[in-house]
Amino acid sequence: MNVLGTVLSMKHELRAMQAQGRGSIINVSSTFGHEGGAGASIYAASKHAVEGLTKSVVLEFGASGIRVNAVAPGPIQTAMLDRFTGGEDVKAYLATLNAQKRIGQPDEIARAVLYLASDDASFVTGHILNVDGGKSAG
Repeated sequence: MNVLGTVLSMKHELRAMQAQGRGSIINVSSTFGHEGGAGASIYAASKHAVEGLTKSVVLEFGASGIRVNAVAPGPIQTAMLDRFTGGEDVKAYLATLNAQKRIGQPDEIARAVLYLASDDASFVTGHILNVDGGKSAG
């Protein structure tokens, strides 16, 4: 669903944005989208695909005024993280894997998306923005 949903969304977004001559698409990846993850091969592969689609569409549609970026969250306090970890002990361990030593909050992802969608990011395209507390720095 990660790949198909992204492909179908972009198909329709690109049509509308081409007609208006501008736009900003922000896809959702994951740190697994460029690092991989043991026990999550299918999920990681789907997020690799999202990152590849993001970068390829930029090359195809960039001259039409459409920017395409993605956010790549690390562990964020969501129901999905609760399902993935199965308990607070695993969540606490995951927090040790990033430089800030904590789990991120959903509003931190929302602020990254707002930035990429804004005119403040007018020259940012084809970028995968890691919002992961420094997890991918090491």
